[in-house]
Amino acid sequence: MVKSESTPHVMKVAQTNDTSFIEMWESLKSTFPKFFGEATYKSWLAPLAFKEFNSGRFVISAPTSFMRDWVIDNCKTQILKFLQELHPTVLLLDIVVDKNLAIESQQQAPAIIAEQPSLKATHAGEIEVIGSRLEPRYVFDNFVVAPSNELAHAAALRVAESPKVHFNPLFIYGGVGLGKTHLMHAIAWHINKLHPKRKVVYLSAEKFMYQFIRALRFKDMMSFKEKFRSVDVLMIDDFQFISGKESTQEEFFHTFNALVDQNHQVIISADKSPSDLPGLEERMRSRLGWGLVADIHPTTYELRLGILQSKTEQLGAEVPINVLEFLAHKIASNVRELEGALNRIVAHSTLVGGAITVESTQQVLRDILRANDRRVTIDEIQRRVAEHYNIKTSDMHSAKRVRTIARPRQIAMYLSKKLTEASLPEIGRKFGGRDHATVMHAVKKVSELMLEDRSINEDVELLLKMLQC
Repeated sequence: MVKSESTPHVMKVAQTNDTSFIEMWESLKSTFPKFFGEATYKSWLAPLAFKEFNSGRFVISAPTSFMRDWVIDNCKTQILKFLQELHPTVLLLDIVVDKNLAIESQQQAPAIIAEQPSLKATHAGEIEVIGSRLEPRYVFDNFVVAPSNELAHAAALRVAESPKVHFNPLFIYGGVGLGKTHLMHAIAWHINKLHPKRKVVYLSAEKFMYQFIRALRFKDMMSFKEKFRSVDVLMIDDFQFISGKESTQEEFFHTFNALVDQNHQVIISADKSPSDLPGLEERMRSRLGWGLVADIHPTTYELRLGILQSKTEQLGAEVPINVLEFLAHKIASNVRELEGALNRIVAHSTLVGGAITVESTQQVLRDILRANDRRVTIDEIQRRVAEHYNIKTSDMHSAKRVRTIARPRQIAMYLSKKLTEASLPEIGRKFGGRDHATVMHAVKKVSELMLEDRSINEDVELLLKMLQC
């Protein structure tokens, strides 16, 4: 997420009074859009405020515990590094919750969840997007269809083209980088083009939850209900985020029912099918299966090659077919990464010069290719650990606390943190919707046990070798 590890250009200060630290913090914070990105800054970092500095402990405040936890997981290490370079006496960074700050942020600063201005296309009509903007490139014309995604594509196109509701909801699921978000954005753009009078709201499940939390905090549930129950099409991306979030599920359940009763369309994407999503209430699972559930399978070599050929045409670049074939073979897990690799070699050739060859591609993409050669998924970790300890893979998601299950589950969390780039909340969601604190505890516990218990240390080392080979 951090775009650069270079220290922001902020004048170092020697004073230690609160006024100086406030000025230092505000000056440092003004550089965050550059280092963390505008969207991250507006949604998460802008509301943070200096609270106090005492005995090397630099304390900043966040309006909500959810914002505090997100910043701790995603930005705290980098912010502490910046602070220490600006003022060597800073030893620790603490982030606390200040409810008064939430009120001030509501009145003065950008909202935690900022509603982006309506996106205007080259035609009449509007799409309301809460959170990140729709990607203009993600349209149906740029989506490469293959057997692994043809049902999801056909269903998405049918929903986008027809003014009638044929199946409700449309539930699209598949792994990371396989095209779910592309289809979701394509649906929104296509509806906007063909049926400009239909009101479309697109947001992630995470943003839905934040909106719900804000409505509760500021006692504005009527506006919240009006916003989401008066739309023609409600699109929720990454639905797995609210697995295990009982209050948010409850509100979405009622929102869903209200829209379906009005014959308004609901479209949802997730990383698993409704029947496999952990931490989901049974009535919610049942409702999500009412309409059409369409999956996107992992990509085939032929599909990856087709995507690269299509992308090459869009770029107007000349890339030898043997280079495209090489990439299609080597980068198999993630279409997003595949396209990024192509962009990189084309940009390198354009800026630095030289022909695009398999050899030059290996040099330019050595980090990506090396990572793909040893990439491990959380699902694979769970399967290997379950096999090693002779338990069911489903036990990784269960609430069972008996040691014969809990200990392997903790080891799987430890390995997931060590071998993948997933954040703590992401890991927690893959283990039955557990929170980031549970994952942190598991990682710490296993680390301690490896020092104390020789058998556990041997087990973990063996699993590491098995997963990395």
